[in-house]
Formats: sequence, structure tokens, C-alpha cells
Amino acid sequence: MFPSSRSFPQSLRMFGLIVVAGVVLVSCGPTANKPAETSPYDRAKDAFKSGDLDKALELTDKLATATPPADSTDRARVLRAVIYTGELKSAMQLAEAYSKGAEKAKNVRFVSEYRRLHNDNLSYAAKAALNLAETAHQIAPDGVIAKEVTLEASYPTIEGPTDIKELAKVDEGGWIESDQQESAGANALHKGVDDALAGVVSSDRAKARQALAGGSTKLDGTDFAIFLSKGLAEGAAVFNRHHGRDPQKLIALCDEGDVTVKAALALLKDTPNKDQDKEVKKLQDKFKTLRADK
Repeated sequence: MFPSSRSFPQSLRMFGLIVVAGVVLVSCGPTANKPAETSPYDRAKDAFKSGDLDKALELTDKLATATPPADSTDRARVLRAVIYTGELKSAMQLAEAYSKGAEKAKNVRFVSEYRRLHNDNLSYAAKAALNLAETAHQIAPDGVIAKEVTLEASYPTIEGPTDIKELAKVDEGGWIESDQQESAGANALHKGVDDALAGVVSSDRAKARQALAGGSTKLDGTDFAIFLSKGLAEGAAVFNRHHGRDPQKLIALCDEGDVTVKAALALLKDTPNKDQDKEVKKLQDKFKTLRADK
């Protein structure tokens, strides 16, 4: 029979209490080996790299609207501008392809389905355009953009094709099944983001990949203002009389475009550049044409 606790020698009982207390102190003390928690922007960068754009936007939403701005607010806005531009390009490419497919298809069911897909993607393009306009307003509320802007992100691990084979078939009126439609959508989104990255570094995919090899790159402020203005012009076209037919939203996008053009002109005043000046003047004319096309 085991002795009761009362019969334990006092020294052993004290030793047991000391051991228990030590265990409690260790468990409650600092966990030196526990990895530091990553910031929302770091997680957003990981999501962008893996192609999870919705997650990247979710993680940067509060950062983009933070008042006063957080340390990563400016970087979050730049990344969101790239994502929304990519989504806009993707949705418009899909909408235009399905519109052509509906015109050329002979089968009534194919025509109906392609029209539905055209309308769905036009709605996605409209949403991306409005989100881009909101982001542009956050970046340059008073028509001012910094001389240098940072895009802190890595190039996505999944690269989109330069040509989407499924859409080539649609363009000719051929039918593609639902799994091919999904593949076309995913490829178009990857391609849209790749094209947006090429645009934001004022070059091509290869240069964009090289620029982001270290996870961050500096952008010339004027080039970035031109990039935003081009995106807003594309977004405004979503609402013209040939597409969404929403004059109010078209004007709103043009108004934001005028602000980013103003920012580019202000930067060019300090640092003149003939090529950039030519681009900005083209954009000014583009917004005038868009306003007349409402």
C-alpha cells in the first residue's frame, strides 16, 4: 500500500512543489521559438504571389483606407491598383471574346450562353473599373503623386499565356465546354495581371519579372500616373454606349482620369520628358473622346 501524502518526507513534498512551479513559469514565460506574426501586407504579398487576388485585396482593404495612413498604406494602394487593372483587362478580354462568339455562333444555345458570359464579364469589368477609380482617388486625391512610388510585391508564380487558345475558338463562333470556360477565365486573369505588371514598369513581362525579382521595385511617379490614367481610360470605356451604357459612371472615371493626368503634368513640369509628355497629351485627348462617346 502506497503511503498517503501526509507520510511523504517534507523535503520531497517541497521538491515536488518547486518542480511544478518551474513548469508553470516555463509555460507562462516568453516563447522565444515562436515565429513572429506576419503583417497583413506581408500576407497580401504572399497571396498575390500565389495568384489569390481576392485574398490580397481583402488583406489590403483596411490598409488602403487607414486614417491616418499606416506604414504600408501607400504600398497597399499601389498593389491594389495593379490588381484592379489586371482584373479589368481580364474581364474585358473575356467579354469581347464572348461577344464575338455570340455574333458568329450558329447554334441558338451557344449564342444564348455566350451572350450571358459576355454580360457577366462586362459586369466584372465594371466592378474592377470602379474599384480602380476609387484606388486612384486614394492615391492622388488632390492631383498629386510622389516623384517615386514603390511596388512591393513578387512576380506571380503562375504566369498567364500570351494567347488564350480557348478564346481563339470562341472568336470564330466555336463552342467551348464549361471546364474550358473556367480555364479561359483563369488564364485571362493571370494574363491580365501579367500585362498590368508589364504596364506599371513601362515595359514587358520579362522586365517586370526582373524588376520584381527582389520583391520590390521603385516606379517613376510620372510613369505611374500614366499607368493609372490608361487604366482609368480603359475603365471608362466599359460604360460607353457600346458596352455598359452608363454615362454617369463613364464621366466619373473620366474625372478621375483627369486628376491622374493632372498629377503627371505636375511632375513633368519639374522634370520634363518629351516621350512622357506625348503620352499624357494622348490621354487628355482620349478622355475627351470618351466623354463624347457616352
